[in-house]
Amino acid sequence: MPPVAEDANETLMQFLYRAPIGLVESTLDGEIEILNPMSVRLLMPLAPEGNLDNLFRILEHVAPQLRSLVTDFADMNGSVCEALRIPLPAGAGGNPVPQVLSLSLLKLNATRLMTVVTDATLEVQREQSGLDRQLNDAERTDTLTHMPNRVAVLERIQSVLDHREAARSGDFAVLFINCDRFRQVNDTHGNAIGDEVLTMMAERLRSTLRLRDRSGRSGDGESIAARVGGDEFVVVIDNLFRADDVYAVVQRLLDVLSAPYGVGALQLTFSFSMGILLAAQSAGDAEGALQKACIAMTEAKRSGGGRYAVFEHTMQERAAQRGEIEIGLRRAISEHELFLVYQPVVGLHASGAIDYSAGVEALVRWNHPTRGTVSPAEFIAVAEDCGMIGAIGDFVLTTACEDFVWWQRELGSRAPRSVAVNLSRAQLRQPDYVASVDRVLRVAGVAPECLHLEITESLAAQDEWVQQQLRELKSVGVQLALDDFGTGYSSLASLHQLPVDTVKIDRSFVSQSDTSHHHRVLIEATVRVAHSLGMRTVAEGIETEAQAAVVRALGCDKGQGYLYSRPLPAPELVRWLRGAKTLAA
Repeated sequence: MPPVAEDANETLMQFLYRAPIGLVESTLDGEIEILNPMSVRLLMPLAPEGNLDNLFRILEHVAPQLRSLVTDFADMNGSVCEALRIPLPAGAGGNPVPQVLSLSLLKLNATRLMTVVTDATLEVQREQSGLDRQLNDAERTDTLTHMPNRVAVLERIQSVLDHREAARSGDFAVLFINCDRFRQVNDTHGNAIGDEVLTMMAERLRSTLRLRDRSGRSGDGESIAARVGGDEFVVVIDNLFRADDVYAVVQRLLDVLSAPYGVGALQLTFSFSMGILLAAQSAGDAEGALQKACIAMTEAKRSGGGRYAVFEHTMQERAAQRGEIEIGLRRAISEHELFLVYQPVVGLHASGAIDYSAGVEALVRWNHPTRGTVSPAEFIAVAEDCGMIGAIGDFVLTTACEDFVWWQRELGSRAPRSVAVNLSRAQLRQPDYVASVDRVLRVAGVAPECLHLEITESLAAQDEWVQQQLRELKSVGVQLALDDFGTGYSSLASLHQLPVDTVKIDRSFVSQSDTSHHHRVLIEATVRVAHSLGMRTVAEGIETEAQAAVVRALGCDKGQGYLYSRPLPAPELVRWLRGAKTLAA
């Protein structure tokens, strides 16, 4: 061999020997002809008997496809496979941890293969670490708004709590924010519009907090805003100079969030309820702190919304009581502990005669296994909050219609001519509610005009969706009554805008009708306006003959109250009606 060739060959062998990667030259059948020390070190764990004579036999348990890949490769030369990952189990070759090899196979010519083997363990670990970080970020990020989510904000709250415990200083606040009546957007305009509005709310929160952090933050704390539910957001403000400093931030947030949202041609306006947990009330863990802020938000919402409430420990006691009611109410529905009583509504005639068969109002009660009869004042609001009002409303309507039909059979001409049932906002939000009412009436055999659905003033004056539902109920033939008139948001001037047939004058006016000229004037004005609009009137809460005489003289069409009867179970109502006689005043 010429000296130059010998030198080149020696150089090649030195390269192969020192190369930091494994190099293996073999025949197309895998018979190894040349391999360097690195390839020996990497492949030896796969050849426990130390037999490194054939590449395919060495790898047949971890890469059995190699032989067929070479056989199927028709080109004279080229890459057969690149960076094939081969995992080695822990313990292979005495290595206590799992290892990953990367193998590339190159066809040199018609008879030779070159295999490159590298240790890819660190590379795989880096890839896995990056993937873990991405997954962790995804687990801590809200997909719609790209804000931190509940997991992330709980971590932040816990960090603040731990830091404050260690430093024994620094005020902070947790704000729990809920959009009042946001569901109306999805119901009226669709989820896509709702999602766009939520994204805008998120950006307003971020922008407001960035502005605060640039201009008014103390210490090294960081404000964070997160989305923790459908229309629920949480803000954590750290390192306040004083606890009272939070109120400026709260008001700024409420002002910014309440500004109109332009989505296409729509201009949507919302109010927000906010609960505030200050550091002084934050004993416990992050989950407890978030719950307390949520409890305060719920108090703000129950007070009418569009405001904030600061957490107090008495709120938590009330929340616990409501939780007990919720649990018991779910049992009450499934165990049939709810029942109805009926309070008569009598006709008031100018002659002094009383029509005892004018109608009845159905009122739900709860026969609690240990407390006895529970008033709806204790559980209806809870039922509305936790989504059980629909089931209760269906029970009341169905039972009232069935009893109404029974009274017709039992009493004939003495039977009530109408039955009134209270209607809640949550029921009207059910897309199929009108169809459900129509179905109950048809199944029971009750004429639609005999059913009076009682609604509050605030509900009657709600948005277009509610107005449409009320119009559809009237188209079925159902009568609508405005309950507790005088205590809500309506005025006599706007009474003509409400789609009702009857106005029920609240007991707070009737109870003082015989002693207060002012209240008599209000009742008389209500009666005159209602009659001018073709509406009937009912005076609620009549307890004395004097009150009855006043409302009759003022022109009220009907009366209701303890003077005539307390609410009665259906069988007792039958006995009451059988014993009632038309009386002269």
